Amino acid sequence: MTAPANKPLAGKIALVTGASRGIGRSIATRLAHDGAMVAVHYVNSEGPAKALVAEITSAGGSAFAVKSDLASHGGVATLFTAFDAELVSRTGVSRFDILVNNAGIAPMHGLNETTEAIMDEIYAVNVKAPFFISQEAARRLNDGGRIVNLSSVVVRLPFPSALAYSVLKAPIDTLTRGLAVELGARSITVNAISPGVIETDMTSFVKSQEGLDFTLGQQALKRLGQPADIADVVAFLAGPDSRWVTGQVLEVSGGSVLSF
Repeated sequence: MTAPANKPLAGKIALVTGASRGIGRSIATRLAHDGAMVAVHYVNSEGPAKALVAEITSAGGSAFAVKSDLASHGGVATLFTAFDAELVSRTGVSRFDILVNNAGIAPMHGLNETTEAIMDEIYAVNVKAPFFISQEAARRLNDGGRIVNLSSVVVRLPFPSALAYSVLKAPIDTLTRGLAVELGARSITVNAISPGVIETDMTSFVKSQEGLDFTLGQQALKRLGQPADIADVVAFLAGPDSRWVTGQVLEVSGGSVLSF
């Protein structure tokens, strides 16, 4: 049976990491709007996560929250223990359809300020966690499923004020292509989105007029990116229309630095 055109993800189940705020919140909201049952992962923001679940439910959608600290040893196992339990209680099985690896941290530290502890934390959340979450997800994803990873424009345009973050986003592009090959035989597509500057609490520098003017001066499209700009592209990659797209890193940046 084909899903209704206005609910292309009807009957699907999605896990969105880091979904309690910012880009992740917008992604979870959009996938729920398109008909998916959404697992809203959070670390510390229990209030916002539960508020999002309530918002989705009140709009006629389906969602539940799962907590796990992905920076901690065993954080991925904790995530899937909670996720599996919820799925089994709701559907009878732990199978699902869509994984969005959105969770990430971006400490604003340059070369001289970056410590080994800072580097280790960024690696744990931004590289190690998506790898092992994808590993566990692959064991549970239905054939024809989707994985969407969040990369960043800093892979192409390293940001010196967040140098370790820039360095450790590049592996996501490699992971995306490797997973696409690994899972392609099961018709599971794997793609990444590379956002530019998006207005969230992680991009406080655009709150100043100087920061805003600089950012817009680097973009072909002269407005600040919004979380919904990313969520809409995730919805495409998570949906049926992207069935022949895999192993791609799609930059969604308003045309950042297209010329000298």
